[in-house]
Amino acid sequence: MHPDLESLLALQDKDVALASCDVRLKALEPEARALDEQIAAAERVVAQARAAIQAALDRRDGLEGKIQSYRTMQEQRRQKLEWVRGAKEASTLMAELDLARSVLAKEEAEFMRSGDAVGEAERRTAEAENALDKVRESQAAQREALAGRRQEILAERELATREREVAAKAVNPTLLVRYDRIRRGKAPLAVYRLHGSSCGNCFTAVPTQRKALIQRGATIEGCEACGVLLYAKE
Repeated sequence: MHPDLESLLALQDKDVALASCDVRLKALEPEARALDEQIAAAERVVAQARAAIQAALDRRDGLEGKIQSYRTMQEQRRQKLEWVRGAKEASTLMAELDLARSVLAKEEAEFMRSGDAVGEAERRTAEAENALDKVRESQAAQREALAGRRQEILAERELATREREVAAKAVNPTLLVRYDRIRRGKAPLAVYRLHGSSCGNCFTAVPTQRKALIQRGATIEGCEACGVLLYAKE
């Protein structure tokens, strides 16, 4: 066996453990995302309901302003009527007063309906907020369990990271550089055992001379095709 092989394989085991932690952490993401999407959907309903309240309030306030303006104009017409002497002008003002009275009545009726609309919007908002609270309550246990699993994996990953750092120090620096470079490539692992006379990763045939050196433990050779490091079973 090559003197650096044992430490290299030990390092790879730590990297496999780290990768396993990362895969398990990523596997939690869809569950967390689904919970977040449920909350987001309920929050959107609440936001829309609150916006409806504001729209209803704005409409009611607008109508109130118009009604006040109509009443002021009516009062001005009444006052003017008291000073009018001509029959024609008086008749015109009376017609305007009657028309304005009709318009004002319609606006006041609309104002009453706008008050009802505000109440309805507030009722719907209360329902939406209650539904949001229920979604949060229903998720509480699931989120707690999810957070617990995540913390367990993170603790395991932290330990694996420390062990990986220790294992890396035991590897020949030059070999470690090659190993890390390979790990950044496409191969799942950096070190593979010979599969008969072929690379254990890509199954490309290894030249006889290089295979003999690997089998004797004289060197840790890289595959000419995929670049991974190769070793032979004792």
